[in-house]
Amino acid sequence: MIERYTLPEMAAIWSAQHKTDKWLQVELLACEGWAREGVIPPEAMEKIRRASYNAQRMQEIERETHHDVISFLRSIQEQLGPEGRFIHLGLTSSDVLDTGMAAQLKEAGELLARSLEELVRVVGEVAVRHKYTLMAGRSHGIHAEPMTFGLKVALWVDELRRGQQRLAAAIEQTSVGKISGPVGTHASVPPQIEEFVCAQMGLGVAPISSQIVQRDRHAHFLTTLALVGSSLEKIAQEIRHLQRTEVGEAFEPFGSGQQGSSAMPHKRNPELCERICGLARVLRGYAVTAMENVALWHERDISHSSAERIIIPDGCILLHYILHLTTRVMQGLEVDTERMLVNLNMTGGLVFSQRILLALIDKGVGRQEAYKMVQRNAKKVWSQASQGIIKGPALLEALSSDPEVSARLSLEELKELTSTDFYIKYIDTAFQRIGLA
Repeated sequence: MIERYTLPEMAAIWSAQHKTDKWLQVELLACEGWAREGVIPPEAMEKIRRASYNAQRMQEIERETHHDVISFLRSIQEQLGPEGRFIHLGLTSSDVLDTGMAAQLKEAGELLARSLEELVRVVGEVAVRHKYTLMAGRSHGIHAEPMTFGLKVALWVDELRRGQQRLAAAIEQTSVGKISGPVGTHASVPPQIEEFVCAQMGLGVAPISSQIVQRDRHAHFLTTLALVGSSLEKIAQEIRHLQRTEVGEAFEPFGSGQQGSSAMPHKRNPELCERICGLARVLRGYAVTAMENVALWHERDISHSSAERIIIPDGCILLHYILHLTTRVMQGLEVDTERMLVNLNMTGGLVFSQRILLALIDKGVGRQEAYKMVQRNAKKVWSQASQGIIKGPALLEALSSDPEVSARLSLEELKELTSTDFYIKYIDTAFQRIGLA
């Protein structure tokens, strides 16, 4: 992943050195396992424990062999001398690659889980702060009924928590190693060595494997990252809509020296949220590739390998970055509560149309008749709105002047039905259900 979208903590996990360190850890633990079985003599193990690889020598050998694991092994064996014959004893390359990567995935997953937990905390604080902040709810981009900004944000909290659950399951699925040798029969390396190596690395054991750990596990992980990314895009896209000039209800943070446009000095663009949306698309592409990697020839081929060198590190790096970005947006989110009220009232009370409809039905009016009664008055208000001449509770005035409506609902009843108090009546219930104060 390019440096622009890479944070140092995640970069360290997926660095070439850390990857090769994990390979060495697998190899040395396998030797320890063989020593426990009495295969490697104690004096040989003393030297093997001090073994290391030479990154520069690995590169030289790989130019000749075109095989990274062989290059790694030869660089170790050249330093060890005769004891080098015990390195990689009974193993196949994927024993090292898949078990080492499982350790990296566990570290990366735990870092993502911590970042997601921090985002949930920050989003939860915003939800509680604006629990009763009234705004227009929208469907199809059109005003629907009144709601609160806190309810909108609390919905994000609930979704992100589902993301936490999915991520925990995905980490568990990928945190398994295999030291079962070629095609997974354990014919060249007994199961107890596999169990020892994986236990020492803090990994589970794949109960059964071919020459590789099966890639449905990695597809689960990448699709989980993509799904969390989609939830972050959902949040970012909503903020982008709310920041539009015509809406102006919420704004991502904008630094004092920040510039929004090279041409137009007045511009304050939602560029952070747009970046989140763009990178979430990349994550979804990685998920598709991960699913393509599940079906391999027979016990293995390496068509998955080249793709995984990109999608697994980059998928982790990207989600880590956009989690950080979304947290930054939510921490600095500017909410214009007055503009929310102005927008809520801009259609002269049209947002209360369903309450009027239900009240007429309660008075014994047929649903279709009641709908037409409210709709014809709503159309008058829409006409005024389009001309920019709405003043005050236009729908209330239109309904109270309609003989069919006023014969069934008094002015006092209409005033009560066009009050926003009703729409915050059950907000606490939603917050209690998801455990927000």
